[in-house]
Amino acid sequence: MKALTWHGKADVRVDTVADPVVRDPADVIVKVTTTGLCGSDLHLYQVFGPFLEAGDILGHEPMGIVEETGADVTAVRPGDRVVVPFNVSCGTCFMCARGLHSQCETTQVHEHGKGASLFGYTKLYGHVPGGQAEYLRVPFGNTLPIKVPEGPPDDRFVYLSDVLPTAWQAVRYADVPAGGSLAVLGLGPIGDMCTRVAAHLGVETVIGIDLVPERLERARRRGVHVFDVGRDDDVVAAVRELTDGRGPDSVIDAVGLEAHGAPVAAGAQALTGLLPDALAARLMKRAGVDRLSALYLAIELVRRGGTISLSGVYGGMADPVPLLTLFDKQVQLRMGQANVRRWVADLLPLVCDGDPLGVEDFATHRLPLDEAPAAYDMFQKKRDGAVKVLFTP
Repeated sequence: MKALTWHGKADVRVDTVADPVVRDPADVIVKVTTTGLCGSDLHLYQVFGPFLEAGDILGHEPMGIVEETGADVTAVRPGDRVVVPFNVSCGTCFMCARGLHSQCETTQVHEHGKGASLFGYTKLYGHVPGGQAEYLRVPFGNTLPIKVPEGPPDDRFVYLSDVLPTAWQAVRYADVPAGGSLAVLGLGPIGDMCTRVAAHLGVETVIGIDLVPERLERARRRGVHVFDVGRDDDVVAAVRELTDGRGPDSVIDAVGLEAHGAPVAAGAQALTGLLPDALAARLMKRAGVDRLSALYLAIELVRRGGTISLSGVYGGMADPVPLLTLFDKQVQLRMGQANVRRWVADLLPLVCDGDPLGVEDFATHRLPLDEAPAAYDMFQKKRDGAVKVLFTP
């Protein structure tokens, strides 16, 4: 089959690899019909090379048609249409039973001290082949795949794999009070969807902050108050003026570890990338640093007694966090990988009955998988208005 594979920093290729096979009676083989390019895939493209091997299959946002099932699978059958969550979660352990599928005890990666395995996301998270491919092996066939109806286009459902539950959890964790305000830092796929979810859930004042004009305009068209962090002289003052001088009740950081405006951390990441993989991996696990400009802005923006919700991926182990400010402002901080399966019951009605979140026109680019290497470069450089890219294998 064809699959998008990693070969080095900023080097991904479409290769021919072996088809996946049923290895466990609970396995399902899915023929992928649509698969997404996620902002966190760019961390693999640029930063996390020491935890990858040449030929690793990337991608964690797939959906498709069940092709084959193991002997123990009864919940789905060949021909069913399914979405595959990015968490590899069993659905039955202590953590899954509490809605913490990203901490699934069955697939936790104890070797690296990490939570649940993830599709297509490095040795740190189980070294599981990803979904930017023609076929995907999916374990836990009775509890993991999300069965969706025939009829509507893939665009209606594919975001159940990651974008929708990640944005939904980010907004829920932000805990915006009735009549309150929410600022979203970063208007890429997750940040953009956070603004849509917040508006749908009745947040009175939704604010979007970015530096890419096309992304700002896209959010503005949906009624979001937008600010250009690269052009507006004092974003913090402008946002406070909009929020009774206090700052927003809640802030979502949808940017993460590769934020703009952090030259020292960016330099450290670049230098780490020049080290041999074994040494770089040890350094990143003990003393890695993130670009924290987005997090610092979130801390500065949020009102006293407010909440910061982190959905952007962070990976540093030696990040300087201003605990004095967080403590003094009495800020609540919530974060973590999205627990995809936890939110399915809330989200399915929003993609089956009407389209209140605008998922059918959410993608900016739909491309064949063969064009994935160029798409990664385009998305990383924020060219051509790229916000969300979907591939057709």
